[in-house]
Amino acid sequence: MVEGDRLRWDKRYASLGPPAVGAVAVPGVFAACEDVFPTTGRALELACGQGLGSVWLARRGLDVVGLDISPVATGHARYLARRCGVGDRCRFDVADFDDGLPAGPPVEVILCHKFRDRRLDRAIVERLAPGGLLAVAVLSEVGRGPGPFRAAAGELPVAFAGLRVLAAGEGDGCAWLLARA
Repeated sequence: MVEGDRLRWDKRYASLGPPAVGAVAVPGVFAACEDVFPTTGRALELACGQGLGSVWLARRGLDVVGLDISPVATGHARYLARRCGVGDRCRFDVADFDDGLPAGPPVEVILCHKFRDRRLDRAIVERLAPGGLLAVAVLSEVGRGPGPFRAAAGELPVAFAGLRVLAAGEGDGCAWLLARA
């Protein structure tokens, strides 16, 4: 990502300020399937922003690495994790996904909410431990129309065809998928 993008995200997160502890929750699109998320193991959140999903996973009992392009966002995420008592279960790093998915061990959960980079699809699948859960939700053309960051109709099940789909949906500008390796 170019430096201008990083600065734009830093400015956005700086204007928001740190999130409230009460905002920590499973991303809404996955709320009905919350029970499929494990309570032990390792998790990776891509484009974690201020860490709401990462901290939620850590509260469930997972050890979490959250990655984001914004140093401001990852700073807010660290602060949130400490305030929620899970700072020892969370690590937040700055990552530029234009360079690919950073190396790391297999994980039991990959959470990717409101971020899509098709170049990472294969690396995401390869990073999942056997039986690992992929939870991805992205902007969609379905119900909204085309756009540069929107998934086409049916894109997620095709992109992750090697995984066993547990649940999926699309509409109102959102596409989501829960699948196991």
